[in-house]
Amino acid sequence: MIAYLDGKLAYKDPTLAIVDVQGVGYEVKISLATYSKLPAEGEKAKLYTYQHIKEDAHALYGFLDPNEKALFMHLISVSGIGPGTGIVIVSSMSVGEIRQAIVQEDVRSIQAIKGVGPKTAQRIVLDLRDKLRKDELLAKAGVDTVPLARQHNTNRSEALAALVTLGFARAVAEKTLDSIQQKHGNDLSVEELIKFALKSN
Repeated sequence: MIAYLDGKLAYKDPTLAIVDVQGVGYEVKISLATYSKLPAEGEKAKLYTYQHIKEDAHALYGFLDPNEKALFMHLISVSGIGPGTGIVIVSSMSVGEIRQAIVQEDVRSIQAIKGVGPKTAQRIVLDLRDKLRKDELLAKAGVDTVPLARQHNTNRSEALAALVTLGFARAVAEKTLDSIQQKHGNDLSVEELIKFALKSN
């Protein structure tokens, strides 16, 4: 998995950036918020990335702000939201506005985003409100939640991919990981998550 790209910005438009890292140009899908903060072409840029792998395509999604990446990772953990919709959501509102809408259960604001229907908006609120409230409480207590969120999401997604490879149905694997994390907390390693999941079956 590519965690970030640090190189020269070769090209940018409102949905796409190409970062030249030692002569290799990485095409990265970006949000409007990231586009608005990118430096001029030819200057140095660092993008925090998420690599999405499908049978027919590999895509990189990039963010200048690690908080935006953390929120994007939360959003795509919701059933029915892929990276394309995740990018549309973080392009439509600021990180703060989205977090506030979810925490305050403002389904109408989320539903107003293109491609997000009422059921999806409700699912976003139900799935993420408690996680984001917890993040806010930790942030107020002076705990940096972004690396934790990034590590937890990466560990979970790696464990999920491994379990699917091992023959678990994706929905079953997700439910199993949810119950493991509720029982044992969010700071388990990939290996621990997989071991607990294999024991629970």
